[in-house]
Amino acid sequence: MNAGRYAPSPSGDLHFGNLRTALLAWLFARRSGRRFWLRVEDVDSERSSEAAGRRQIEDLLALGLDFDPPVVWQSQRSALYEAALSQLPVYECYCTRREIREAASAPHAQPGMYPGTCRDLSEEQRAFRRHQLSQQGRMPALRLRADVREWTVRDFFAGEVTGPVDDVVVRRGGNLTQAQAGDWAYNLAVVVDDVDQGVDQVVRGDDLLMSAPAQAYMTHLLGGQEPEYVHVPLVLNAEGKRLAKRDGAVTFAEMSQRIGVDGVVRALAESIGCAGAGTAQEILERFDPEKLSADPFVWTNTPERG
Repeated sequence: MNAGRYAPSPSGDLHFGNLRTALLAWLFARRSGRRFWLRVEDVDSERSSEAAGRRQIEDLLALGLDFDPPVVWQSQRSALYEAALSQLPVYECYCTRREIREAASAPHAQPGMYPGTCRDLSEEQRAFRRHQLSQQGRMPALRLRADVREWTVRDFFAGEVTGPVDDVVVRRGGNLTQAQAGDWAYNLAVVVDDVDQGVDQVVRGDDLLMSAPAQAYMTHLLGGQEPEYVHVPLVLNAEGKRLAKRDGAVTFAEMSQRIGVDGVVRALAESIGCAGAGTAQEILERFDPEKLSADPFVWTNTPERG
């Protein structure tokens, strides 16, 4: 059987935009008879919180979303990522963030793309850069050595999308003095998990659309099935900017205090064209993907209970 998934990063509480995407991921999966996984993407050791991850799970359950067991925590899957890494062509990258920014801003550089600074260094150059890093107590990052410049994916809203592929980081630089390798990079972990879990449908915010070609390409390298993508429009605030916690009572906890869990469900239902539905199951019965708006949903404010 094939599967969909929702994969939040546990860096804070879920807000209305996150909840809407989670609901849509669940609806697309369940409507098509797929399994539905919940994956906690906690590989970022600086930002991830187990407590936040558990609150997110509780919020999703309270909304009435069900997911197939088990819940996966990426921090517990390092062996799987190591195995995948051994199958990929990679090279060490010694660049600092500042060096990458400066190189990317140079004439003829493609904005947002790694310029390949460390890709073709000689062994002598690598040894010198490795020594420089070691003097700072750092270990190099690892990058994918891509052999294509672009890749084409299929998206529910955007159709065929061809986007650039560069040498993405697959493992961040680590701490040499503590003999501690760096965190697994999102671009590797998300692909490995999708392949391992049989995910063939990825529903997420449309701000991630242009990361899909590189991830689909890596899926291809690992012998996995490239997924169908559904990049859903984001929730924006009244100023047309991406919804954030500074926009008021937007987290599940805040909203449920004001309008109750039922009120949150009804607000979500209305945002996807299922006004009047009061439970996740009722939304599933009414939901029609073909009628889902391709425009962003504009958030005004949480209504009062009543």
